[in-house]
Amino acid sequence: MRWRRIASQVGRSVAVWAVSTVTMLLLAGLLPDFRLQSADGDSVTRIALAAACGAGAFGILSAVVWPLLVRLLLLVPALVLGLLVFFLNGSLLLLALRVNPSGRGEAAPETAVIVAAVMSAVASATGAALAVRDDEAYRRRLHRLATRGRRAHPPCPTAPGLVCVQLDGVGHDVLTDAVRKGLMPTVARWLSWPEATEPAGQGIRPSADGTAADGIRPGRDGARPAGEGSHPAAGATRPAGDGPRPTAAPARSAPGPTAALPAQEPTTPLPARAPTHRLTPWRTDWSSQTGASQLGILHGSTFDVPAFRWYEKDRGEVMVSNRPTSAAELQRRAALRTGDDGLLAVDGASRGNLFSGGAGEQALVLSIATRRRGRDNRSRAGYFAYFSDPANAVRTALSFVAEVAREIGQSTRARLGRQRPRVGRGGLYPLVRAFATVVERDVVVAAVMGDMLAGRTAVYADLVAYDEVAHHSGPHGRDAEQVLRRLDRCLALLERVAEHAPRPYRIVVLSDHGQSPGETFRARYGLTLGDLVRAGCGLPVPRRARQTHSGAEARAAVRAALRRPVEEKGEDHRPARRREPVVLASGNLGLVSFPDVPHRMTKEEIDARHPALLTTLANHPGIGFLLVRSERHGGVVLGAHGAEIPLDRLDDEPGPLARFGPGAADAVRRTHSFPHTADIMVNSAYDPADGEVLAFEEQIGSHGGLGGAQSRPFLLSPVDLSPPAADGAEPVGAERIHRILRRWLDELNGPQVPLTPAAAEEEEEAEKAA
Repeated sequence: MRWRRIASQVGRSVAVWAVSTVTMLLLAGLLPDFRLQSADGDSVTRIALAAACGAGAFGILSAVVWPLLVRLLLLVPALVLGLLVFFLNGSLLLLALRVNPSGRGEAAPETAVIVAAVMSAVASATGAALAVRDDEAYRRRLHRLATRGRRAHPPCPTAPGLVCVQLDGVGHDVLTDAVRKGLMPTVARWLSWPEATEPAGQGIRPSADGTAADGIRPGRDGARPAGEGSHPAAGATRPAGDGPRPTAAPARSAPGPTAALPAQEPTTPLPARAPTHRLTPWRTDWSSQTGASQLGILHGSTFDVPAFRWYEKDRGEVMVSNRPTSAAELQRRAALRTGDDGLLAVDGASRGNLFSGGAGEQALVLSIATRRRGRDNRSRAGYFAYFSDPANAVRTALSFVAEVAREIGQSTRARLGRQRPRVGRGGLYPLVRAFATVVERDVVVAAVMGDMLAGRTAVYADLVAYDEVAHHSGPHGRDAEQVLRRLDRCLALLERVAEHAPRPYRIVVLSDHGQSPGETFRARYGLTLGDLVRAGCGLPVPRRARQTHSGAEARAAVRAALRRPVEEKGEDHRPARRREPVVLASGNLGLVSFPDVPHRMTKEEIDARHPALLTTLANHPGIGFLLVRSERHGGVVLGAHGAEIPLDRLDDEPGPLARFGPGAADAVRRTHSFPHTADIMVNSAYDPADGEVLAFEEQIGSHGGLGGAQSRPFLLSPVDLSPPAADGAEPVGAERIHRILRRWLDELNGPQVPLTPAAAEEEEEAEKAA
């Protein structure tokens, strides 16, 4: 009944007001610079009235003024707005005290910030706790937002849309281990793996702080997950059109953090059901990193991306995949080569990526970070919906601080416990980690929710949290496992939101690469790759090895949020054209270039100039193999003990490539064909027994070259889409993943990116080869 809904809403509002009043009274008693009475003193009744008026005024201002304030601040970068949250909220409290009808109330500015933060968090938790069983309220809220979006845009098609969520750096083996351990129950349910368990009796329920058991709560006008009793999720199995929804995959929530601890909470096996998704591993190119993989996935080309960073002799410039200017140039080159704007060119959205994919809606996209802000490169979806609620903004800011403290505690524990391997985690790293695991996640997930409720056809989002933590804590560490739990909750939330979208959605989850564990080259041998190269060239070597900076994707997200092309300390953007070599590191892949030689040098030229260099590198125990150009053979792979194998003979005689597994020879040959391949390509040693490599950067979980899990990401796709490969073979290369996603868009009757004749011919040949 309508009057019951109104009464329920009024009752919740009064309850939140009452709790906020009590909170304000308690804070006034605890904080010396916050008063609710006159200097001469007041009665208890007048003080309570002042608190009630102040809490009511603050609540009204938060509901009315805050959304308008955030809309005015849409031009402010996301990270900056997150840092302004405390001060803006405190300003609203000061205004509320000033307009208080009782004429009482006073707070110092710094105290007002604290009071506003606490009151927003308490109000949010109280409202969520009162509404936890009101499933109809959640559904009405979702319907209201979806209807509002449909009024502002033409009616969206009834054909299913495609949502692709990239879990950056999560390898196939890491995913399967996490599912078996119970860390990712949503993925386990999609795959119907019998090993997975979940807490008995749990349905989809928001937690007490309103975060829907996932740590994320949409904005005031945003979506919230429906509770228990709603119809089955449509994210993976809803058919096109207006037909009935299947019931094979009923919606469930992600369990809490104790779900994998059966000793603390009873668990019951998941009931047998048909899987809604299939899991497929795929192989990257030699350059197993986001710059190459995501460019191939979104724009269909990884050509001439030999590493995460490389030196281009013709331009005299170091290209770095997570530098905004480099990302923009790579995207331009890919579009020029393929002849189209990207996978998301028609009715698409790009969220948290290095590249736009040609999408019209973009948020935290690095390749547009250097452009002047305008309507074509700013996003309102998710951004406004999330920050328009001050409780959301405050909670994200508080979670940011908590994550910084968590990282400091974890790194201190690792240092005191003399954990090995270990890298430095001081400086700005705790802030970078907190941004990746809290701010970037919250903004990106909220933006994807907005895209789904707006009915967009294709959405691609990158969540970089795991990759950033695994670089410094290890891909199998406890810290990284905690991140996987949170990522699984994000997937559960998106699945629930799909039920209320104006069109059905297929949710695809994939990764761009994995990570291989191992200590750093510098930690094992006491010198960097640059020091070894200088020694082989007969140049002086510094007495103390200099640290090689990490190029993690989270730093790219920070740059996109700040909209500033921040350079890494000590990174030479345009090195002088001197005789000394330029040595760059990309995980366990190293690149050596001689800037004073305009062309790519041959083995013969290098031997004539530095007779000991190639031998020094090839025979070092930390080096797996080298790739150099050859006047006689075109290209050769060099290994220890004088091994020298022409590229055209690698299939029959793999030599040092044998331990790197199938596909290594093809990956090396393809990289050799790039115009900007370095004079010497250096891949670190790899131990197949434990899967470890030696990173040339300061990372104990690395990717960028060949060796181990870093080259084997995954593709998790709904079973009602065609298999990635007809014969069940592993897809090879990010360009192939691009073609698969484009094929699925075609199956779903979504927009198609026109194929150039060359691309069409290449796809046809690839299908025949498969």
